[in-house]
Amino acid sequence: MENRYGIPQGEKGGDPLDILIQTILSQNTNDKNRDQAYRRLKSRFPHWEDVLKANRKAVVQAIRPGGLGEQKARYIRGILFWIKRREEKLNLDFLKRMRSEKIQKTMGNLKGVGPKTVHCLLLFGMGREAFPVDTHVLRVGKRLCLIPEKFNAEKAHQWMDPLIPKGKALSLHLNLIRFGRSLCHTRNPKCLRCFLSKECLYYS
Repeated sequence: MENRYGIPQGEKGGDPLDILIQTILSQNTNDKNRDQAYRRLKSRFPHWEDVLKANRKAVVQAIRPGGLGEQKARYIRGILFWIKRREEKLNLDFLKRMRSEKIQKTMGNLKGVGPKTVHCLLLFGMGREAFPVDTHVLRVGKRLCLIPEKFNAEKAHQWMDPLIPKGKALSLHLNLIRFGRSLCHTRNPKCLRCFLSKECLYYS
């Protein structure tokens, strides 16, 4: 993957709360719609405090391009209220003092925060070793027999975490997504053009 696509750079280090909200907006949609929804949300409500004070319907309207507006607005506002009650301020700095396993347990108990969302928070928002499994990674991982065929995304996270070489989570995650978008499509994958066809049991 790295020989073909290179080693991705500059993807870590975002604000953890921003990354968390962006990942929630990414659920069941594509990056373009997620980014549009996030831009509209931040344009309408520049500070997260503004989202708490806003009418819920206004938040739903702002994030509508990302789909599932009612559900995602409920998740986002619920998480912000939870952080505010816990810390009396809206940031996730308190997570920096926790081990990754504790973060997964703490944040994973919140509605709207599944394994992929927590792993994105750890990887992109906190620079931790974590490997998010999205739909592309799950599909490609199964075709390459990295992930057992019967596993769902939750089991796939538990399966893949100990298998990723140290320092390679970001590279493999982003390159598998690129590979899934460019060649290993859900329908009609471009197997005859694929540079991994010899390693792929789906193709063989």
